[in-house]
Amino acid sequence: MTSVSPIGSRETVAEGLASLSEDKQSWLNLLMENPAQDDLILAGLHLYLDQASEARFLNTLKLEKCGEWLGNTAPDRLQIRLSEAGKSSQHPAYLAFKQGLTRSGGLERAYPKAPV
Repeated sequence: MTSVSPIGSRETVAEGLASLSEDKQSWLNLLMENPAQDDLILAGLHLYLDQASEARFLNTLKLEKCGEWLGNTAPDRLQIRLSEAGKSSQHPAYLAFKQGLTRSGGLERAYPKAPV
């Protein structure tokens, strides 16, 4: 039995989400390709949102951009969990992330409404 070792930590995921440079975006895309890394991505996202909520200056535009990027980039299997992360607190940092995630339309693309 082989165990899959993560290619990063929740801290590196949080740093990647904070910067969203091209290198970090490529690395995050690589992580999202592997379903075994989903928990690592979400742990890093929660750490990133927690750090943003504790910061002296709340950069809502950066949080919205992160949410929008994740909503456009993340595979369908992660969309519900990303939405739950955005709803997990009423702090403005989480609300800004959720607003960007909603603007991306990722959840609607992953799970379209059924024709009635």
